Amino acid sequence: MRALTVRPGTPKSLALTDLDDPPPTDGRVLVESLQVGLCGTDEEIVAGEYGEAPPGEDLLVLGHENLGRIIEAPKDSNLKPGDLVVGIVRRPDPVPCPACAVGEWDMCRNGRYTEHGIKALHGFARERWRAEPDAMVRLDPDLADVGALLEPTTIVAKAWEQIDRIGRRAFWQPETAAITGAGPVGLLAALLSVQRGLNTHVFDIVKTGLKPELVEQLGAAYHSETLPDSGVEADIIVECSGVPSVIVDAMTCSAHNSVVCLTGVSSGGTRIPLDIGEISRTSVLENDVIFGSVNANRRHYQAATVALAAADKRWLSRLITRRMPLADFLDAFDKRPDDVKVVLELAAK
Repeated sequence: MRALTVRPGTPKSLALTDLDDPPPTDGRVLVESLQVGLCGTDEEIVAGEYGEAPPGEDLLVLGHENLGRIIEAPKDSNLKPGDLVVGIVRRPDPVPCPACAVGEWDMCRNGRYTEHGIKALHGFARERWRAEPDAMVRLDPDLADVGALLEPTTIVAKAWEQIDRIGRRAFWQPETAAITGAGPVGLLAALLSVQRGLNTHVFDIVKTGLKPELVEQLGAAYHSETLPDSGVEADIIVECSGVPSVIVDAMTCSAHNSVVCLTGVSSGGTRIPLDIGEISRTSVLENDVIFGSVNANRRHYQAATVALAAADKRWLSRLITRRMPLADFLDAFDKRPDDVKVVLELAAK
């Protein structure tokens, strides 16, 4: 079968490779890959910045944002051939740690988790893959065109769950939310914010084009100026850009008793002036919370399916700005200014 592979740690090793079919030991459910979404994590792995092949192997199959269709499944799995499914990216560590033992592998304490297409597990950018029934979630057929958006939606579903839990520490009646960054994760974070009935503001440097249109279609406000310049004081800020200066803005420009969630992963190496004493003083005196959130567990996948099912499918479809066949993977990784989400199509839905 065809698979999109890299040699981890080796830049420019991206290639379409012929691999054996996945062995039955990978799982009792056999899945045909339909879609794989591309994101910044894939770009960094392709650049050789990180990534880990499965034990004893030299190559890593890419792809963690995925959609597939079941070919075969055991009768006791509640799955059947033809069902649309999304594979869960992170799997619990083998010990397992206390968090992994209760199904919260997104909060793994010892770092021995594995991740499809990222860390010690082959990804979904291959024609077929196998897993156990508990390692996937079923998707409504109405979401067939946009199924690859489920995984990034899980990231913000978890972020919003954590925000809600933190908010309940005391009186909690948020009205305004700010989302920094209007990439796929930021736009999906805005979607969940609007679904919560919040007055939602989205910030990005792009002044015209698809991103402002998508935000306005949601009923949210789009800003091309910075958060401090906007005058918006948000009860909730979800930072999705990973840009250091924007992170500082998010940490310092919020309302009293605010919750700031950092989801954007920075590359590091950028030095900017920072008065940590003032940030600490303000956070203490205003009862602010600043926390980081990454990955998702099964609960968040299920919450994400609910969020996407409730969304306007035409709006979701516009997030996917390019759909490319697997053979055109090099063009798919060639970023264009108007890209939001690029999806590789591996088979017909």
